[in-house]
Amino acid sequence: MSLWNGTPRLDGIRVLLVERLPHVRDVVAEALGQCGAQVISVDSAVEGLAVLKLERPDVLISSLAMPDKDGYWLIRQIRDLPAEEGGDTPAAAFTGCTTREDRLRALRAGFQFHIPKPADLFQLAEVVALLSLQREAPVLAY
Repeated sequence: MSLWNGTPRLDGIRVLLVERLPHVRDVVAEALGQCGAQVISVDSAVEGLAVLKLERPDVLISSLAMPDKDGYWLIRQIRDLPAEEGGDTPAAAFTGCTTREDRLRALRAGFQFHIPKPADLFQLAEVVALLSLQREAPVLAY
């Protein structure tokens, strides 16, 4: 059972968390784990891309501001991949960049959600649950 009453259960959902700050990474991974998610945490966009290709998580949560390669670089690299290699992985930008323009830039880059820091952990769990549903949605052909 989740520590937060009413928080969605994330049992079996594999989440890749890309966050450069160790304390933020630890808190978010612990919170999502308390909801049942299986969290793989990394501290760079380059490592995140490598792990995504190997592990094929259900959901990506990525910071935008990172040294060297940032979250925008990461999502562009992912969206350039074929679907069978993870190019369609549902993703949320997890960021301190919180203006309207920042939100639009993240969405245009290929993220489906923009989650401002500091995050409401209930909202974060809800976004992971919603993104995981996108992964499971059947493709309809006519």
